[in-house]
Amino acid sequence: MKQKKEIYEVVVCGGGMAGFSAAVASARMGRKTCLIQNRPVFGGNCSSEIGVTIHGAAAFHAYARETGIISELLIEERSVNHAEIYENGWINSVWDMVMYDLAVKEKDLTFYLNTDVVDVKMTSDKKLKAVIAQIQNAETELTVEGEIFIDCTGDGVVADRAGCEWRMGSEGRDEFNEPHAPEKACNDTMGNSIHFRAKDMGRPVPFKAPDWAIKHDDPAYFYEQGRIPKDKRGGFWWLEIGVPYHTIYDNEDIRHELTRHTLGVWDWMKNHDPIMKEECKNYALDWIGQVPGKRESRRIMGEYLVTEHDIQDKTVFPDEVGFGGWFVDLHTPGGLLAEHAEASAATEGDEYNTFDEYMVKSYCGPYGFPLRALIAKDVDNLMMAGRNISTTHAALGTLRVMGTTAIMGQATGIAAAIALENRVEIKSVPNNFINEVQQQLLKDGCFLLNSKNTDVKDLALKAKITASSQELLYGAGPETKGAHAGLTIWKDQPQYQNEFLETQKGQIIGVGSDRLDSVSVCLSNESGEVQEVKAILYSVDDIWDYRVAPSDALAETTLEVPIGKNMWVDWEVNLNGNNGLPLNSYIRVDLCANTNVSWPEAGCILPGHTAMYQIGENKMRRYYNGSTLSFKVSPGQDCYKPENVTSGVTRPHKYTNVWISDSNLPLDQWLKLSWDEPQKVSQVELTFPGHLLREYHAYAPFYRDPQCPKDYVVKGLENGEWITLANVEDNYQRQNKLKLLRTYDLTELKVVVKSTNGEESAQVYEIRIY
Repeated sequence: MKQKKEIYEVVVCGGGMAGFSAAVASARMGRKTCLIQNRPVFGGNCSSEIGVTIHGAAAFHAYARETGIISELLIEERSVNHAEIYENGWINSVWDMVMYDLAVKEKDLTFYLNTDVVDVKMTSDKKLKAVIAQIQNAETELTVEGEIFIDCTGDGVVADRAGCEWRMGSEGRDEFNEPHAPEKACNDTMGNSIHFRAKDMGRPVPFKAPDWAIKHDDPAYFYEQGRIPKDKRGGFWWLEIGVPYHTIYDNEDIRHELTRHTLGVWDWMKNHDPIMKEECKNYALDWIGQVPGKRESRRIMGEYLVTEHDIQDKTVFPDEVGFGGWFVDLHTPGGLLAEHAEASAATEGDEYNTFDEYMVKSYCGPYGFPLRALIAKDVDNLMMAGRNISTTHAALGTLRVMGTTAIMGQATGIAAAIALENRVEIKSVPNNFINEVQQQLLKDGCFLLNSKNTDVKDLALKAKITASSQELLYGAGPETKGAHAGLTIWKDQPQYQNEFLETQKGQIIGVGSDRLDSVSVCLSNESGEVQEVKAILYSVDDIWDYRVAPSDALAETTLEVPIGKNMWVDWEVNLNGNNGLPLNSYIRVDLCANTNVSWPEAGCILPGHTAMYQIGENKMRRYYNGSTLSFKVSPGQDCYKPENVTSGVTRPHKYTNVWISDSNLPLDQWLKLSWDEPQKVSQVELTFPGHLLREYHAYAPFYRDPQCPKDYVVKGLENGEWITLANVEDNYQRQNKLKLLRTYDLTELKVVVKSTNGEESAQVYEIRIY
């Protein structure tokens, strides 16, 4: 066998979303980085080989899409991919090539595909010296030395070989008293899955399953046990097997058994299912995955162990490096072999019930997670990202999804680079260099719940900001139109969309003026008699403040709702700064339950203005898919002001954090930064709207966010003369970093938006100047 040895600064093992993001982040920080992946493509579970679609916090929280490298990739994929992303199994090779293209372009990144890590070399002082890998089909043994290693293998292969402590299975209730923990500790893990895809042939096509396929003849197995085959195209998460098999050692047995089951499920749908048989008659089996996607195996013990209490209590960590917001999604051990596919049948198909006790308990986030959970405790130069991080089984139920693991990876890549830059051990970074890590994450497009841009090198933070115009918030009604072409919903997750006031509903409103005279709501009452609805106005911490009563009421009243459809009901609130109106923050108008009254959605989505509804005694959740309910305010609120672009936050959170030009005025529209003294400017960094509101699944083929500027010009005032610094055309990416041709001495800088990808107004979240 050929022997090959290479030396790098950062070595990342595993090329799924966590490992890929870690390696790219490290390389972009100028560190010589090697990425080792055991498959022919990047992406891991989300590659075309396995086809699990990327999930994250935006499945449950408006404006909670993960940003940074994962956002850059997904925006690019949607802009060039012809295929709809329906669900599992619907990932094609365009996604593989988007990732491959980015990796090839990173000058400080070397990668090896089809390469298995089989062993490690250690030093005498608890450090990794090298990983040993074998390049498949090349008869080559590769030894890769490094200074910092990042285990993103999912199974924790590197950490295991290095002698790290790890856990596998479920902690008992007695250890941490977690709400989702079983009474007694056990070896139960979530299972592995394969997926299939079916194609419409336009005419009836037969299917005969092989003799070795599983035979199904009982509708109850599907329709009463949480395995509803509700789409003829495939995409079923519940094609899953774990216990009694071991998710690592029995992987091949699981693959074979899953193949038997998948063929049997398709045979049931095609030939026996009383509901689906007719729908499936023109469909042919097109693809069956043969690489099982794993949900859970080893969890490496780190400097901190995340428990479900951290998730549910939204623990604020001083070393926070990312966030999550998927629900606590713990699949039933055994999957297809279990009596039921889920702990609650209320999570699937027609039986979905948002008010179910299990679903209320499982809804969580957004919450932060710490860097310490990504640093191995037993090896001094080892980090981890992905489903093998330091967490309990219960907390893994939410942390494991790929949108979340991608931002874990980016955090480890940046932390490793900063440790190397400062010549310190990685374990010292959470205490001594966490501000540098957090600020770099923000600079590179990520979002942190409890940090904002305070970069002393950012010249924009000391500039005066003005604009050609700005939009005022007046509200929107059912008839209001917006630019939302190509934006849909994630079809596989039923979403509560009941306009009637079954429970309390709340609408977030941005305050930007020193007074609020009135709030009006559009209501329908077709009961035949006048109805009353209690209305309350609250101050809230942020758009994800899901407390039923988040503060003392700013105002409350009982609204009289006349008989009729879409009737505007006015409420004179008469609030100002002297009697409690908070400036430059959010309030929430709530209407209490009355099932005779409905509150329709607005016909558009007002940026940063989402809604919620009550699901439990003291818990609310996002209404539908980030919709805006119909409301009006007077006077118009100045919540889209130009100075928002230096708020330090690049999405709606505690405020709108976006500048929007007056939509009644034509483009061009501009933002201007001014300084009293000339500033040396060599780089401009801009953050625009783009893919924040909803999950990846909601965005159509060839989608380009209508709110994102398409063509724009950056100009600078040097020695009294305006100079064109950059001219950008056909943009659709959320973050643009413009390195200028030279360093300019500027007293003013102007960004002129000439066109967008569909919206009538210009919109910008952040400007940074270096």
